[in-house]
Amino acid sequence: REIELHLYSRARANRWRLPAARTSAAMILAVMVVNNFGRGRLLKFYSQRTAEQQQQVVKDLFNVLSARTDGLSNFVDASKWFEPGTRVVYRQYATLYFCVAIDASESELGMLDFIQVFVEVLDRHFKNVCELDVIFNSEQVHWILDEMITGGLVLETNIQDILDAVESQARLARQSGDSVLGAAPPAAAGRPPGPTT
Repeated sequence: REIELHLYSRARANRWRLPAARTSAAMILAVMVVNNFGRGRLLKFYSQRTAEQQQQVVKDLFNVLSARTDGLSNFVDASKWFEPGTRVVYRQYATLYFCVAIDASESELGMLDFIQVFVEVLDRHFKNVCELDVIFNSEQVHWILDEMITGGLVLETNIQDILDAVESQARLARQSGDSVLGAAPPAAAGRPPGPTT
């Protein structure tokens, strides 16, 4: 009983103490997918930026990435676009650069693994993904990314769990689209119109 009272009084004394605030709440500041011509195909910023600032980051980042040789690392200093200590981790797949801007507390190798998982999920979902899938199915690409990251923090990296969640969202979207458009439910789709007896 004494231990409980001691813990209670200690917790009550510390109740209003907050942990030291970080300058940025997110460890991942942005996820960008840019093609070989410098056009952003997916831009998701977790730090506040205007559209003009986002486009400037993409333009400058593409200029840096396209000038790099194959023998260099996949990490670029991003302090001039974000806060000091920020880095961009990237990987190029075919015609797309997958880039993640991270703060100093995040692991570069962990982000390389994250990019690999993201691309694998896209590849499985779209059955051999290409740039056109990212362009014409941007809503689904955002669903996948939102399953993996929320508020700049990685929440899920299990490929099957991500695919299951995205398929559930797609199924709900199809069902709500059917009911909104007045289409028949799947069970009634095979019946001919007219009175039933």
